[in-house]
Amino acid sequence: MTQQRALKSLTERLSKIRPERVVGRVAGVDGGVVRARGIEKVTRLGDRVTIKTRDQTVLRCEVVQLSDAGVILLPDSELEGVSLGDAVTLDQGGKIAPCDDWIGRLIDPDGNPLDGQPLPQGPEARNLRATPPAPAQRRALGARLATGHLTFDTILPVVQGQRIGLFAGSGVGKSSLMGRLAQRMEADIVVIALVGERGREVRHFVDDILGPEGLRRSIVIAATSDQSPLVRRRCAWTAMTVAEHFRDAGKSVLLVADSITRFAEAHREVAIAAGEAPVLRGYPPSTAHLIMSLCERAGPGMCSQGDITAVFSVLVPGSDMEEPIADILRGVLDGHVVLDRDIAERGRFPAVDVLRSVSRSLPAAANDAENEILMQVRKHLSVYAKNQVMISAGLYTQGADPDIDAAIEIWPELDAALGMQHEQGVSHSFDRLRLIMRRVGRTSPESAARRQLT
Repeated sequence: MTQQRALKSLTERLSKIRPERVVGRVAGVDGGVVRARGIEKVTRLGDRVTIKTRDQTVLRCEVVQLSDAGVILLPDSELEGVSLGDAVTLDQGGKIAPCDDWIGRLIDPDGNPLDGQPLPQGPEARNLRATPPAPAQRRALGARLATGHLTFDTILPVVQGQRIGLFAGSGVGKSSLMGRLAQRMEADIVVIALVGERGREVRHFVDDILGPEGLRRSIVIAATSDQSPLVRRRCAWTAMTVAEHFRDAGKSVLLVADSITRFAEAHREVAIAAGEAPVLRGYPPSTAHLIMSLCERAGPGMCSQGDITAVFSVLVPGSDMEEPIADILRGVLDGHVVLDRDIAERGRFPAVDVLRSVSRSLPAAANDAENEILMQVRKHLSVYAKNQVMISAGLYTQGADPDIDAAIEIWPELDAALGMQHEQGVSHSFDRLRLIMRRVGRTSPESAARRQLT
């Protein structure tokens, strides 16, 4: 089978070879972009081209603007060495050919290995900007998935094909949470996109957060922060394309993208270079459609396909949930999870603010008894949050309000449970909540006295 795959990969590569190529020339360099002439009749917006400089350096670019007078190219790297008259040729890149041999590997957005080992190519090349499955032919969301976290097993469930957003500022445990979800959430294949990540953090995420066990079933696509915005933007598309390859093979795929904010920032650089005006608090108008198009590709597949369960992280400086990227994503996803800095600072991880988070898979993802428990849990958390200042200041007198009494009684154990991690599955998580809820009203001296009287 390995030889057959290698033969198919070689046949695919040979089929791309053209007997002739149209060659253009560099006509100018201005503000980080290149103007080229001679290829405007054969290129399309988004095509990849190659510039070969006089010292034989190869520079890859993308077409970002077209006109009769020529094309505007945005480079993948620095423009040093480019001169007038350098040859410009249409590249046959822009596609990737995933296969099973990619599992357990660290890859760049062009489908090249980053771990120093040879990387086989699959028999079929796929476009990076594919269309999502037809909406009328997609299946409904699937069964609830075990995640290894009590919070996500119960109050904020994730089901097959669901798309959720993870909204957090810096330093509140976002990357660690995404790594644990990649390790423990039910899935056949995990695809991880590290968009614009620091180089040191890529190695740290793969070695320490994801670990050998998590990497064994994962494909990591990484573009570091020092790379061109074209490469950083392409990272998210490549990860989605890899996920679609395995979805089409009938697999249940978990896609983890960190982060959509850096994906949008990379697009902003590209779009402004192409002439778009930054009108949406610094973002161009095409940003919303770009994000929606990416997210819509995830989700349940059609009848014979698998599904892509997606976790998209969003950076929200100062917990501003109204900033443009967060606002766009909340409207297109099937749930959002908010990580709170105050919760992280008191040492509870994951630092999920349950009351500000929503899973749109509920109530369908739970039965009636489970939904009743979740309603009670949210009620106690809400009562405690509304009266926390008064409780902390010692202004509340026990016995004045039975709801507040119950919330005070249950809160320490409930808060600790929200940070619980385990391998026993969803039923164990609900058993834990049931046990906590049964203790309400059983521990205080006043409640014990009331039970004796009755």
